[in-house]
Amino acid sequence: MKNGVMLMTALSVLEAAAQPAAREITLRPVVVTPTPGLAQAAFDTPASVDVIDGAALHDGQLQVNLSESLARVPGVVALNRQNYAQDLQISVRGFGARSTFGVRGLRMYVDGIPATAPDGQGQVSHFDLASAGRIEVLRGPFSSLYGNSSGGVIALFTADGGPGNTAEAGAAFGSDGVRRVNAQVGGEQGEWNWRFDVMRFETDGFRDHSAAQRTGFNGKVNYKPSADTKLTVVLNSVDMPDVQDPLGLTRSEMEANPRQASPAALQFNTRKSVDQLQLGAILEHHFTAADTAKLTAWSGQRSTEQFQAIPAATQLPPTSPGGVIALNRDYRGLDAQWTHKTRLGGAPFTLTGGIATEELQEARKGYQNFVGPQLGVLGALRRDEDNRVRSFDQYLQGIWSGERFSLTAGVRHSRVSFDSSDHYIAPGNGNDSGSVSYQATTPVLGAVWHVSDILNLYAAVGKGFETPTFNELAYRPGGPGLNFNLRAADSRQWELGVKAEPLERWRVNVALFQARTSDEIAVLSNTGGRSTFQNAGDTLRRGVEASLNGKISDRWSLLAVGSWLDATYSSAFLTCVTAPCAAPNTPVPAGSLIPGIPRTSAFVELAWRHRGLEAALEFRHVGRIAVDDRNTDFAPQANLWNLRLGASQQWARWTVREFVRVDNVLDRAYAGSVIVNEGNRRFFEPAPGRTWLVGLNAAYAF
Repeated sequence: MKNGVMLMTALSVLEAAAQPAAREITLRPVVVTPTPGLAQAAFDTPASVDVIDGAALHDGQLQVNLSESLARVPGVVALNRQNYAQDLQISVRGFGARSTFGVRGLRMYVDGIPATAPDGQGQVSHFDLASAGRIEVLRGPFSSLYGNSSGGVIALFTADGGPGNTAEAGAAFGSDGVRRVNAQVGGEQGEWNWRFDVMRFETDGFRDHSAAQRTGFNGKVNYKPSADTKLTVVLNSVDMPDVQDPLGLTRSEMEANPRQASPAALQFNTRKSVDQLQLGAILEHHFTAADTAKLTAWSGQRSTEQFQAIPAATQLPPTSPGGVIALNRDYRGLDAQWTHKTRLGGAPFTLTGGIATEELQEARKGYQNFVGPQLGVLGALRRDEDNRVRSFDQYLQGIWSGERFSLTAGVRHSRVSFDSSDHYIAPGNGNDSGSVSYQATTPVLGAVWHVSDILNLYAAVGKGFETPTFNELAYRPGGPGLNFNLRAADSRQWELGVKAEPLERWRVNVALFQARTSDEIAVLSNTGGRSTFQNAGDTLRRGVEASLNGKISDRWSLLAVGSWLDATYSSAFLTCVTAPCAAPNTPVPAGSLIPGIPRTSAFVELAWRHRGLEAALEFRHVGRIAVDDRNTDFAPQANLWNLRLGASQQWARWTVREFVRVDNVLDRAYAGSVIVNEGNRRFFEPAPGRTWLVGLNAAYAF
């Protein structure tokens, strides 16, 4: 859809919706991510922050993948690999697009508990969408207040229990053997409030060798013994045994049969198993009306075993770490925060300060993926090391709220230290132990001009930094051991924005942004599930985001978001194009597009609701995506139409909801995501054609 047509359509809708009634305050959601520890109306913050409410997360959705709903946020691209062994590929304004495993470049939180390790590696497999009350997504300079790897922040909040007590169960079934069942209970009794959810998901997979199963649990308990004190305890777990990995396809393979797995995936039975358990607690206490303290503590354990498609001959040299990765990770953290409210210059002033420390201990082992002629089995030990990463941060943030102007300033100092102790010493493979540390000070400043009750203009500027993760340090080009030569990337960002409510029940947000990064961390080589990384010089990300959200009438609503992002390498560098590659040897000219990042993306939803019935038409656009640093090929753009129908009924204490959903109605063929710089040119991860999903949910109040 052309920009001019979209603009004219939006203007005509706004004009037709003009009515003389009073404005609805409910269009101004309250958020906490731009200003940690302080709730603010999103409309009044000097940052791009959006809220996805519980209805959007639940109604007519599978409730398994964040990609189902993140398309509703401009500047966010969540690509579903159709591969549960590798998680989603999530990027915010181009940060995080290079990830070959999990989520990186972003900070992830569940109920205030980090889902991102101190090295910057994040996981979303334990995000429980069925019990979620909302998701907040923060982009731009203010993300740097969260420290290392903050190209953006995605925070999920579990819904509180109540009012009263409820029990509910739901199920969904669809194409490719998709099956999801869940049950949850929530309620409140005196000073206690709780919600627990258990979920089971299975799929045969769109592609061959892509079956998966996931069992998850999420529980939150609030205890409020007095008006001044609140304790929140969060427990969640996820178990994903033997999830099949079909690997990527070449262009010719994808065009011939997008359902097929890579031949290497079948040969080596590539797969991954994940098991995670995490516990967190948040204690808040108001000492006075002006002073509040908050203490957050968490601890968890995550184990991973991954079988890769590394040829047996490649594993014979003594420097090879094998073709099976076995990780056992124990992690913990503590964040202590103090907030003081006063007045400065006759206006409210809030000061928040704190310290945070995290630690991750990793036992990393590598094994051969063969025993004699048998492939895809656990063989001889080839790597054994204990790794540890620690972070220690101090932060301070102040908010001054004047009648016409408000200012927000913050600064964070972070130190991240990595240590590795090598226990696998053999002839031809020496001791690869070592350590490295990174530190940075990241300031941010934002200002809002409250032009009127319905119009805010804002500006923000800040610095950020991003260390390598242990997964990015894990392999050194041309040899064993951690790649301690990788440097942290530094970014400088600015943003200009408009937030307006030009008509009753309508909101418009527009943001213009830019981020310059030095020492960008980029994929050097990627083959058989093993990736090496390098610093690729300077990059530039610049673009514009816009969203329009409102009610056309009491029955009709419209949401339209879109973004344009120009992400390029500002300086030339060398890269690898074949495997193995001991050193980069092929030039990448300045001006090349950063791979994995679409230049354009959009989402439009036209919804109708009346007397328990709902119908919605969705349009999703993802522009073409470069697959490697040299831009030798692209995943073509995708324009998809989705349709959902729903109904709800109430009988006494029962509430029942049903839905039918059809995705990719026109049955378009496209690549759902790409594997950046894949050494065998198996860049493409195909997406399914037309798919269907039906679901039912029943809740009982007692």
